Amino acid sequence: LSLSLSLCVQMGSVNRAGLVQQNAYNTSDSEEYSSALDNIEPLSVVLEETSLSVHAPLVTSLNDRIRPLLDAVDQLRHLKVMQEGIQLPTIVVVGDQSSGKSSVLESLAGINLPRGQGICTRVPLIMRLQHHPNPDPELFLEFHGKTVPTDETHIAKAIEEATKEIAGDGKGISHTPLTLVVKKNGVPDLTMVDLPGITRVPVHGQPEDIYEQISAIIMEYIKPEESIILNVLSATVDFPTCESIRMSQRVDKTGERTLAVVTKADKAPEGLLEKVTADDVNIGLGYVCVRNRIGDESYEEARMEEDRLFNNHPLLSKIDKSMVGIPVLAQKLGQIQATSISKCLPEIVRKISDKLNMNISELSKMPKKLSSVAEAMTVFMQILGSSKESLKKILVRGEFDEYPDEKHMHCTARLAEMLNHYSVQLQKSAENKSTENFLMEEISVLEEAKGIGLPNFLPRSAFLTILQKRVKAISGTPIEFVAQVWEYIETVVLAVLMHHSENYPQVQSSTRRAGQNLIAKMKEKSSQVVTEIVEMEKLTDYTCDPEYMTVWGKLMENQNVFNEAMENHSKPTNITIEGFGEIEVEHLRRYPGVRNEAFDMKMRITAYWKIVLKRLVDCMALHLLYSIQMLVNRDMENEIVNELMGSGSDGIERMLEESPSVAAKRERLKKSTKLLKESKEIVARIQDRVAINEG
Repeated sequence: LSLSLSLCVQMGSVNRAGLVQQNAYNTSDSEEYSSALDNIEPLSVVLEETSLSVHAPLVTSLNDRIRPLLDAVDQLRHLKVMQEGIQLPTIVVVGDQSSGKSSVLESLAGINLPRGQGICTRVPLIMRLQHHPNPDPELFLEFHGKTVPTDETHIAKAIEEATKEIAGDGKGISHTPLTLVVKKNGVPDLTMVDLPGITRVPVHGQPEDIYEQISAIIMEYIKPEESIILNVLSATVDFPTCESIRMSQRVDKTGERTLAVVTKADKAPEGLLEKVTADDVNIGLGYVCVRNRIGDESYEEARMEEDRLFNNHPLLSKIDKSMVGIPVLAQKLGQIQATSISKCLPEIVRKISDKLNMNISELSKMPKKLSSVAEAMTVFMQILGSSKESLKKILVRGEFDEYPDEKHMHCTARLAEMLNHYSVQLQKSAENKSTENFLMEEISVLEEAKGIGLPNFLPRSAFLTILQKRVKAISGTPIEFVAQVWEYIETVVLAVLMHHSENYPQVQSSTRRAGQNLIAKMKEKSSQVVTEIVEMEKLTDYTCDPEYMTVWGKLMENQNVFNEAMENHSKPTNITIEGFGEIEVEHLRRYPGVRNEAFDMKMRITAYWKIVLKRLVDCMALHLLYSIQMLVNRDMENEIVNELMGSGSDGIERMLEESPSVAAKRERLKKSTKLLKESKEIVARIQDRVAINEG
């Protein structure tokens, strides 16, 4: 015990000046605490090394040392700091229905709690017990932001009325806690949370899922590592069958933070010694056996009877005196509480400071509340400027530092991939894999294009007919590609615009609409340009690219092999032509007058088609690069300005109206920050008091 108290004192002297600062909190606080934390023994070890007075009064000299720390934790709990994700050391009382939970708490507090059939505790009851030198006790309830004074005579009724107000009439339960403060001479300084007793079968008036509801509340309180579980067990039942044991074992498998109170020892003394010494259910903090108060016994009479029972009973007297009696329980709980608070306090300080710093940082990043059109205009231009810069980086310059892990936003890379895929698609759609009916299309067209004139001249109309047919076959691919590209660019542009205007949701709808309108216009314009390019390719045949003549000449080198197969019938009818593979040509022997012209035209079309496909890719690339430049440097700004500031638009004025979501977030952060600052001041004051008392 002296170890835990010395730790409390050590913590009181650590960096108190830093705690009252309202700005940045240095993480060195936790480093200064670390040496103290290294020496903290597990609760079970502390209890084993501490001798417990068999006849200890409920109030011990420990109270004066614990009280400041307990006050700090209670004040933090009252401030609802746990709602900020900061867990507090808490003694949580759990037990199956009719396990005697209420009797134990009554004996510790010296007051009468609600009794009756079914669930008596329908809300979490936070019991704050405080030794009070004044002979006149002070009792009051705290709930729903109000304080209701009461007295020992009417406390049970007051709790019932407050419970009805919180959980409603009937037998339903609620997660909302009710706080009972008991300032009374002779009670131990303890804070405990009493939870509803566990029942599996709903009685009349209870919801069908009563077990699930109670389980959820219990797990909420006992799951945090900071919670000490006070498990109330009846001596009349098998401990392993108790539902409360099963629940505590789910979150505390080793039992290092579980203390068991065995009630009704006088009802089932046989085998009790073996049950508490064998410890089949892993109770790491030990057992305390108690006798329940019976009938109209006063608390003093009940303690005398309890003392007599464990001293004189032939079976119960064999149980070690450090494991029996309400006074021993009170002393154990006090020691556990002191050690737990001492152990948790540095982490509480660190979490409060971390959360406070995070809130302050988040508040600083929130948009300034605008009060004039001039301010709104300035902010609007900042949004527009930052959006343009981001889009230049990701769409034009290929810089992805703003989105290092979002590959979707690495736009130059994605656009290059899309263009490569488009090129491959064009090639595939233009390929004619069939080796059958070689030259038959060309022969058919030449037959219909012949006229009166000199022989050995290829009719240009035949060439254009075949070219137009090919262009028409792939004309849908460029249009589809344009649509795909602008759909992608739209997602990127809108993501950037929404990101930079997220602090002003009141103008996001207008900004989004402007972005969508702009992309729609760009998409339509690109579709027109691509359609014109395709139509130009249909209209005529032209290129100054020398590759056309080079490729045509190379292909025509195959004509000798072709002619030899046509004229020498002893030769195989399957020949290999570079660029076409193995071709069956026997059917062409029936067209001696036109097959050479058809072969020439085939090679010309093949050579020229390579130029056409390359041109469709190159023109598309240049057009997209130009369009993106115009989008970022000129069109986007004009479109958004017109949308928000055009005739009849009130976009800028709307920026002066803070959105409900932003206002709610700002208010929540302010409240949270105020709470956390108060929490730091509370901890600082308590640490100072502990240090002064020790001095």
